[in-house]
Amino acid sequence: MLFFRSMSSQDNTIALIGFGEAASAFVAGWGGARARHCRAFDIKTDSKRPGISESKYLDYEKSGVQGHGTLEAALRGSTRVFSLVTADQAGAAARSAAAFLEPGAFFLDCNSCSPGVKRNSARVINAAGGCYVDVAIMAPVHPGLHRTPLTISGPYAGSALELLGGLEMTATVAGTGVGDASSIKMIRSIVMKGLEALVADCVLAGRLAGVDEAVLATLEKTYPGFGWEQRAGYMLERMMTHGVRRAAEMGEVASTLEELGLGTALADATMERQQRIGELGLIAQSPDYRVLADQILESLTPAGEIGGGQNYSTIEQKE
Repeated sequence: MLFFRSMSSQDNTIALIGFGEAASAFVAGWGGARARHCRAFDIKTDSKRPGISESKYLDYEKSGVQGHGTLEAALRGSTRVFSLVTADQAGAAARSAAAFLEPGAFFLDCNSCSPGVKRNSARVINAAGGCYVDVAIMAPVHPGLHRTPLTISGPYAGSALELLGGLEMTATVAGTGVGDASSIKMIRSIVMKGLEALVADCVLAGRLAGVDEAVLATLEKTYPGFGWEQRAGYMLERMMTHGVRRAAEMGEVASTLEELGLGTALADATMERQQRIGELGLIAQSPDYRVLADQILESLTPAGEIGGGQNYSTIEQKE
């Protein structure tokens, strides 16, 4: 028989491991009354780099949550734990949390990582007396905030569905196996992040060749109603703003494909493109794909190298 701690009206403390875009969006959606019962820990509070720790504590203050300097303090008394770290830190976060987790507490692993990583984390959390739930965030957290669609799975998914409903969150159960939810997210990302990378290459090459508008017009005829110009701008902005994080997720997609016995060449190429554009550290100056593409091109090496050994040598055309 599965053991889990039933939630009573007194069990209202929420812990957030990692306090970036997703955690702050959830808290904003929950509102100030619930935020006061949220405890947060982010590894950036340990940073020795000037201003990083102070900035994170300001984030806590602005959101109205209780910021803590240690994971142990954040988890103390918390019956619902949301893990919202970067993909490459998901397993480490689970292992660290296991030492301090309250018996019967729900551990909602919302990180974008492979089913294998999630199954390993589940073993650690459940062995420590917690209730592990595989959670996949299925859309950007803005503008949906806490109502952003979630897919959940694992033996505690049914109980977690009730828990999330009490937080006015939107969740669908994918199955009773840990990894069911993350498999959906990872395999979906082959298209979602891969399409971004394809569009980026298409638009950047089109700008350099002076045929970008014509190319997108033909795509609009082939796929009517897609809105290629608008979507190209949105996809470039996402890569500029979140490319490094998306690249980390594509690394987990590659791991998922390896777990399934498939090749990873396409996932690897998508990861490289996302990483390369994300590392430029650009702030989008317009929703217009032309402006964003030119920002990216102007920030690349003089030869126009965008990674993978491929050069787009049309500097003269730009001028």
